[in-house]
Amino acid sequence: MDLKRSLKKSDFNTLVETMSIRLGELQREVRARKTPVIIVFDGWEAAGKGTVMNNLIGCFDSRGFRVHALSAATPDEELRPYLWRFWQKLPAAGRIAVFERGWYEQVSAGTADRKRREELYEDATSFERQLTDDGCLIIKFFLHITAHEQSRRFEKLASNDATSWRVTKGDRKQNTHYDRFLRHYDEMIARTDTEFAPWTLVEAMDERYATIKVFETVIARFEETEDAGTVDAPASVHDSSIESSSVLDGVDLSKSIDREIYQRRLLRAQKRLRLLEHEIYERRIPVVICYEGWDAAGKGGNIRRLTQALDPRGYEVIPVAAPTAEERDHHYLWRFWTRFPKAGHIAIFDRTWYGRVLVERVEGFCAESEWRRAFREINEMESEFERFGAVLVKFWLEIDSEEQLRRFTERQNTPAKQWKITDEDWRNREKRDAYRVAVDEMLLRTSTRGGPWTIVESNCKWHARVKSLETVIAAIERTLAHK
Repeated sequence: MDLKRSLKKSDFNTLVETMSIRLGELQREVRARKTPVIIVFDGWEAAGKGTVMNNLIGCFDSRGFRVHALSAATPDEELRPYLWRFWQKLPAAGRIAVFERGWYEQVSAGTADRKRREELYEDATSFERQLTDDGCLIIKFFLHITAHEQSRRFEKLASNDATSWRVTKGDRKQNTHYDRFLRHYDEMIARTDTEFAPWTLVEAMDERYATIKVFETVIARFEETEDAGTVDAPASVHDSSIESSSVLDGVDLSKSIDREIYQRRLLRAQKRLRLLEHEIYERRIPVVICYEGWDAAGKGGNIRRLTQALDPRGYEVIPVAAPTAEERDHHYLWRFWTRFPKAGHIAIFDRTWYGRVLVERVEGFCAESEWRRAFREINEMESEFERFGAVLVKFWLEIDSEEQLRRFTERQNTPAKQWKITDEDWRNREKRDAYRVAVDEMLLRTSTRGGPWTIVESNCKWHARVKSLETVIAAIERTLAHK
């Protein structure tokens, strides 16, 4: 990088006037096209990130953007996976989010060791790819200055009572160990500079030059997006032979237990689960329990027995229906990331993020490329949950077609249960074969070491309930044993 680059004040003023107008126009076009935009500013302390960022947002309508100046995670944020707080702050369709540091803060602050940096690069790349695949525009800037220039700026700030507070011990440490941080930054940029979210290196010795380079880059990226239009992301690798096999064919739906055994095992499991709820709270272990299954397979009754003996302050049941308007304006995983439980708490999802590869796939609510890449995206998300230390339990409740019809008919003929049967249930039943193909592929592609599927034989509700509770208990106990 040529750090001697600079710009005359007269040239700067001329360029800024023209570019500011164009940036305002492009912001309105982005809003009309409903394109979410993320702009990340990273770089050395005292490199002028705040100044250049302020110059940029001064060109935008303030109602269309939000700035997130982030530092170390808060105590509440530390109780969830690292990327949780960034999912919380994602812009809706047509809006702009400006991040200082963003998800690279741990590298910039020098708090990440080698293992953590490797995880960060992997998670950041997955995060950015998921967002750009969904149509988000990500623009990343790194502002670069020399060690001597950084030291000079620190001294200038420290000499003024009004600005001395801005120079911290951490800032001084970065300057003292400039070469070590330089190696980390080089590595960060090399590992996370991708076609879908490239870095732009900004020579920041001269504020005017840095500002114009940022303006030029944002304009160019906005215009590229405008010209490109909407393009489907590449589909994930698909093995057509999956459609000729069936995980569900091997399920033994004749499994059952009698009432006496059911009541005894249920009571024992509920008592044990209540004790484990207290232990995971003390040990700060989050638990995520996912329920998927056929309509009338017994998810509701299963969840009721699971929560019956729990302290209601320690868990939340999250029913998942069709996305709201706000949820449709974000990546489909956004509404699930934002509901991740605090460490030490339990989240029980009644239907889940697997709707993308089930109902949205079968009913045509998303493009084929979207549900195909969702297998990879879901596995990446669950891998982050696992690395954070979460217990992840996933149930598929299986019943045969005859048992489902019997339960539908019973609901329709019982006044107290008629609210549980809808026209949509009957429509879904007509597409059972298509759903079966989708379920099989889901089970094959997303049953992982950290997030295995448990198929629950549910023709007998008593068997299904005790199997689910005992599976949750075993999963929690395994995690506790390794902590």
